[in-house]
Amino acid sequence: MSNQAEPGARGQFGIGEVLAQLRPEFPDISTSKIRFLEAEGLIEPERTRSGYRKFGVADVQRLRHILTLQRDSYLPLRVIKERLSGSGGAGAGEAAAPANGASTGDGDGLSRRQLLDEAPISDAELTELEDYGLIRRVGRTYGTEALAVARAVVALRQYGVQARHLRAVKAAADREATLVEQVVAPQLRQRGPGARDAALRTAWQIADLTLRLHATLVESALADAGLASASLRLGSYEPMPLIAESGEPQGLRTASGR
Repeated sequence: MSNQAEPGARGQFGIGEVLAQLRPEFPDISTSKIRFLEAEGLIEPERTRSGYRKFGVADVQRLRHILTLQRDSYLPLRVIKERLSGSGGAGAGEAAAPANGASTGDGDGLSRRQLLDEAPISDAELTELEDYGLIRRVGRTYGTEALAVARAVVALRQYGVQARHLRAVKAAADREATLVEQVVAPQLRQRGPGARDAALRTAWQIADLTLRLHATLVESALADAGLASASLRLGSYEPMPLIAESGEPQGLRTASGR
């Protein structure tokens, strides 16, 4: 983006006004976060002669797009920067088209090659995720949930978390789904009009409550382990790579350090 502002196109908002616009959708957004994205070259706001940042509508759209990709797609900043460069700086309403004509999952789903490119993961890694039951193929295609899982695993990998470590997460999710199925089973057996729709609503309401309970229990367990934080809560942090001095992810270790 050029620093040569055009009248009415740029320099409309101070950083405080940008925070006010984005905070309802991204509660964890902060001045330091915006400065970090600028330092990483993802945004380039105009500067006044006194050095204050000024953001135009396009800058705010670009920020919203970046934050959405981080939150919903678990994409690292490097990948986001590459996508923005490849799409000419697409904003929130101008998301870059999927590579190689990949479907977004709204039609016939994703082919294996499309999923590998969109995640992005290797063929061996995808096979491993399938072996552990984290990703399932329906026929010859994958659904949008497969892409979400793959991207989450890619994000976790920078902390040294591998697919094998996530078997317990998958087992817990299966048990929670079974609980929901058991609760709504009587509704599903009813034959009255609207019975199935009512069962679906009940199922998702219970699922939402169990997810909230799960998050609260995890936070409580972290607090018991001495990892409580008043400023950090599940879903309110920015994943950052944890790199050891050797340059490799630290990985998971047992209490003995092995």
